[in-house]
Amino acid sequence: MTSPSAPHDPRLTEQRNPDTVDIDLADASRIVELLNRQDRLVPEAVWAVRDQIVRAIEMVERAFRAGGRLIYVGAGTSGRLGVLDAAECPPTFGSPPEMVQGIIAGGAAALIRGAEGAEDDFDAGGEAVDAKDARANDVVFGIAASGTTPYVRGALARAAGRGAGTILLSCSDPPPALLANVDIAILPKVGPEALTGSTRMKAGTATKLVLNTVTTGAMIRMGRAYGNLMVDLVALSDKLRDRGERIVMEVCGVEREAARRAIADAAGHVKTAIVMLKRRVDRATADRLLGEAGGYVRRAVGEPPPPVGGTARG
Repeated sequence: MTSPSAPHDPRLTEQRNPDTVDIDLADASRIVELLNRQDRLVPEAVWAVRDQIVRAIEMVERAFRAGGRLIYVGAGTSGRLGVLDAAECPPTFGSPPEMVQGIIAGGAAALIRGAEGAEDDFDAGGEAVDAKDARANDVVFGIAASGTTPYVRGALARAAGRGAGTILLSCSDPPPALLANVDIAILPKVGPEALTGSTRMKAGTATKLVLNTVTTGAMIRMGRAYGNLMVDLVALSDKLRDRGERIVMEVCGVEREAARRAIADAAGHVKTAIVMLKRRVDRATADRLLGEAGGYVRRAVGEPPPPVGGTARG
């Protein structure tokens, strides 16, 4: 007599992975091999949705240029990754904390302790967007690995109703009702997890890759990099002071002491110090030149500027 088969879940992230069904019998070496083999599928899945990621970068760039914000919304691992990306933008790009924000179902406590039941509250997602006073210039970016999280659905529905731009990141096909409230859907199909349903694994890795790309891309487009250097950092720690000095030394061809003095004269702002040295001007003039150049170092120092903003539509 055969045992009844388990009910089929249409969500890709909840399906059983045929390549790891015996992982519990594996030694440590074999576990590493099996997990790494699955992890190597993630970059290709992200690359397959690159066009949607490009559109997301362009939408976020337009929001920033209009004075708007990027607001991540998620639950569990998805929410934590959104909050993490938001928290890393100010030290990386010198951006104000309100420029990129993260909302997680269950609030701050859910960052360090699981609050999985919070993801089921559709209305709470909408209320969280209301609390942020999301507007037409903002982008609300929902993250839902399985594509069905009620909290994220509620947040995106409310955001759309308030006129904000909306993006969804999911590793499974979302229901049509959710897509109706989304301008851009980014759906990297990483396949079933090595541990069934554990979306902290491949789906989490894909999420981190996508979020890194969107914010890094948008910040670069906003002039918060010079070449591949993080020139908008503010030197407030020993590590950042050292990095800032090395950036100024490399870009301006000066010794460390000269770089250190320039950064001090620029009140810790590496970008300003670069313009001061390259144009041989004081801080006030460098700040004016940067303001006239829209924050782009290349333009402020008289080099060819980057191309104008993208033309993709949400």
